[in-house]
Amino acid sequence: MALITVIGASGRQGMAQVRQALKAGYEVRAISRQSDPFAGAPIDGIEKVEVRSMDLYDPSTYDAALEGSDYIFYTHPLQARADRAVLIGDLGNAGAKIGVKRLVWNTSSWIPDKPGDPFTYAGNTQGINALWRSGCPGTVFGSVLFMDNLLTNWARPWIVNEGRYVYPHAPHLEANWISLDDVAKFMLASIERPDMEGAWLNIGGPRRMRGGEVAEVLTKTLGKPIKYDPCTPAEFGKYLVDAAGDDMPAEMRKDFAAGIAAFYEYNNTAPTRPFEVDMEHVMERFPELDGKLQDMEEWAGEQEWGESNFRPAFG
Repeated sequence: MALITVIGASGRQGMAQVRQALKAGYEVRAISRQSDPFAGAPIDGIEKVEVRSMDLYDPSTYDAALEGSDYIFYTHPLQARADRAVLIGDLGNAGAKIGVKRLVWNTSSWIPDKPGDPFTYAGNTQGINALWRSGCPGTVFGSVLFMDNLLTNWARPWIVNEGRYVYPHAPHLEANWISLDDVAKFMLASIERPDMEGAWLNIGGPRRMRGGEVAEVLTKTLGKPIKYDPCTPAEFGKYLVDAAGDDMPAEMRKDFAAGIAAFYEYNNTAPTRPFEVDMEHVMERFPELDGKLQDMEEWAGEQEWGESNFRPAFG
């Protein structure tokens, strides 16, 4: 069976990719600087996963970590110290050198139709161009907003302990929330499709929701009233910095919080509506996944909402 190498396997997104690749019967290699990247995570077959180390900021470490890979799955780190185009370009060069069949990049954010949008969105456009120029066969998915965010230590405590769903979305904002496992399903579905080589696509979940509708789902799931209590983007930036704790260097914290605040101010007001996805078009491109994506109610009902749930702050 083909080997899928997952870069950033210890994060929430990487873990979902590992989980789904194992479920689909692939051999899996996890790239992580942690010797035990899955500590506490309930993943069937995890004992079969090979773990290798790689420094994302040092391309000289790539060959030893990636050699023998048929496919590479890459998710851009939230706290990356280099820009998106540099990192995906370097990975594309490495993939082309070792002859991988496909490098699948999950941008973790919306991809604009044309250059010019600020924040990570412009970086996505530049990164796609860098990947294509590398000569490595590539597919790119713009996954817009994750249901799994609700389980993190910057969202779940308010929901469970205070009956408040706290998020920086304006009440009118609509979003196609998608589960991380469904993002991984898109990535897996793309790797043997010739039509997805050199293609990019924004993806989301099947239902477009406002904050109040998310609160209704949480109310039903937890069996108690959950109120949507939107915070400001500035408050949200502080929450994420606090959640990162010692994992975030002190010199990054102020700029990171300010960047998150500006990012969500933009998302709340941008006419491009970055959290909305044309899912009818997506399902036309991926009919094999039609009816197989989880809506939030189904996803929420399957989650462990207690303290024992394994959830890294980021990734």
